[in-house]
Amino acid sequence: MQASPLVSILINNYNYDRFLKQAIASALNQTYDNVEVIVVDDGSTDGSREIIAEYGDRIVAVLKENGGQASAFNAGFAASRGEIICFLDADDLCLPHKCEAVVSAFRDRPEMGWCFHSVNFMETQKIEDNFINFIPPKTADLTVESWDLRDDIRRGSVKNFPYPPTSGLCFRRSLLAQILPMPETEKILLNDSYLIFTAMGLSPGIFLPHELGWYRIHQHNAYGSALVPGSADYAQKNRQKQQRKCQIRILTGYWIYANFPQFINLSNYLIAAGLGIGQHYDAIQPTYQELIDRHLASISWRDRFEIYLRAIYLYLKQFRELI
Repeated sequence: MQASPLVSILINNYNYDRFLKQAIASALNQTYDNVEVIVVDDGSTDGSREIIAEYGDRIVAVLKENGGQASAFNAGFAASRGEIICFLDADDLCLPHKCEAVVSAFRDRPEMGWCFHSVNFMETQKIEDNFINFIPPKTADLTVESWDLRDDIRRGSVKNFPYPPTSGLCFRRSLLAQILPMPETEKILLNDSYLIFTAMGLSPGIFLPHELGWYRIHQHNAYGSALVPGSADYAQKNRQKQQRKCQIRILTGYWIYANFPQFINLSNYLIAAGLGIGQHYDAIQPTYQELIDRHLASISWRDRFEIYLRAIYLYLKQFRELI
């Protein structure tokens, strides 16, 4: 790796004009100098593109039709030049020392292909003053944890790992080139879990337990729409959440096996999880059932039997939790 490698920060945006300026500013205002900022607008219908135009050649703008997060990842990576790639959702922020910390972690560890870090989950109203007054710690004081989960991924069992959201994901270009492009056929639900699992299966990596970004909590993201037990709409929201979880598991399991058959055990686990959740919440629509059928037809009878057993276990587990 070069002494000061180029870092590409890929911002994916869809109708977040109210947050986009802060996200871009946080990416531009890094303590590390060699950074390019790429903003992928995924067919926004608000004022996002006018905001993007204001930055001129300070950023690389990629304007495309709406295709979902996977297509935004693909387009941003194709437009990037960096040796290190960092993802940032348009409603989140990078802290000023993020790129410096990630480059430092990678520099002496050439065998590490990914670097994930913690984020601080903050309400929107708390972000502005805190961001303005934030003083980053010295990079030399940051803790670096090395992880090798390749065997766990091949066994289909990954536990006790602090999975970050999209804005906590960074990769060497050489590793990401093995993973992207992501499938774009189901544009809405195939998400960053595909990147996380395949990266951990292909390479050892680094986890930085320090908060190098801020995840903005608002009503349109997962943490902003948190379930409140006992509330009037709890049952409906929980059902929607579980249906989405089911569909993501099925999509991720199907496409990981399609592109990385060496991770069959992980794929089987995800498909089984989707089946177990989906049967309980009636979430397996024809599109997803077709993917399940294709997957089952491509594996051995022993693997099919294990999938059904695990799905039954997960179904019963959820039933017990409700009584």
